Amino acid sequence: MLADVAAEAGVSTTTASYILNGRAAQMRIAPETDQRVRAAAARLGYRPNRSARSLRTRRTATIGLVSDQIAGEQYGSSMLTGASLAARELDHVVVMGESGGDPELERLLLEEMRERDVDGVVYATRTARTIHLPDALRGVRSVLLNCEARDERYAAVLPDDEGGGRAAAATLVAAGVSDVWVVGEDPTPEATAGPRRMAGIRAGLAQAGLDLAGVVACDWSVTEGFAATSRWLARGVRAEGLVCMNDRVAMGVYQALAEAGLRVPDDVSVVSFDGSAIAGWLRPVLTSVQLPFTELGALAVRRLLDPDDHGGTDSVPMAVRHGGSVRTARGGTA
Repeated sequence: MLADVAAEAGVSTTTASYILNGRAAQMRIAPETDQRVRAAAARLGYRPNRSARSLRTRRTATIGLVSDQIAGEQYGSSMLTGASLAARELDHVVVMGESGGDPELERLLLEEMRERDVDGVVYATRTARTIHLPDALRGVRSVLLNCEARDERYAAVLPDDEGGGRAAAATLVAAGVSDVWVVGEDPTPEATAGPRRMAGIRAGLAQAGLDLAGVVACDWSVTEGFAATSRWLARGVRAEGLVCMNDRVAMGVYQALAEAGLRVPDDVSVVSFDGSAIAGWLRPVLTSVQLPFTELGALAVRRLLDPDDHGGTDSVPMAVRHGGSVRTARGGTA
């Protein structure tokens, strides 16, 4: 009981209540007293009553996270991990719901979050894209995760795909590669990753005085990456460097190059995007521009709970995770 914590710490019940309900600074309670009360609460296993506290503060210390379909995905689970860890650091818990892409279920989930009086909603998508803001999200404190609202200034957190494209191009240029092709295209109209990565690749090459040699068009899958690259190689085309739009495409590209008698990186240097487990399985290990999904989830929660956040898009940098698929300027691997 609270009275036991107060007695253990040698303070009044009122003082203990202020401290354990996050009002120590407001009531100008000394830091050493704060520490003593919290230590006593930890020893006695005391936890504040969240329901009572929410009545006083009009906050429930819960965050709603509504997504289309991310829990079963490697990247999605990383976003959830980042969001959950950041929420706990800020004394909140995450309540999650997935719509599976069903607009009606999404509406019901968002309404459920409102009925639960969550302190805000993180609205997440599996792939980076622009969205039409759901009506049920309007009027709710929200942050968009891995997506952004079309024609609206709304708080959003996305990977810096254009910066990632520049990094991919710079990695090949630094290795002395001047003949660069891209494998993969993103035909989904609302998707943002493909176009932004391509813009970054072109800009990175242009900075070195180079033009993109061409694009091998295919969907972002292992089978399509293999088939499209095989057809391209069968025409007798060769390149010094390939940028694959994701690691699954790169996996197919590796197989197509091997069947054509070409070695990575001796004959062809390969860079990709994602930094997934696939990159580590390939031999040589694939150099890949890593998607920062844990950081994305954490930043979305921090922005949601920041009372001074006033919207706009944050682009989180994407770092190159080096493997052995890019030659060095001296003929080795990077």
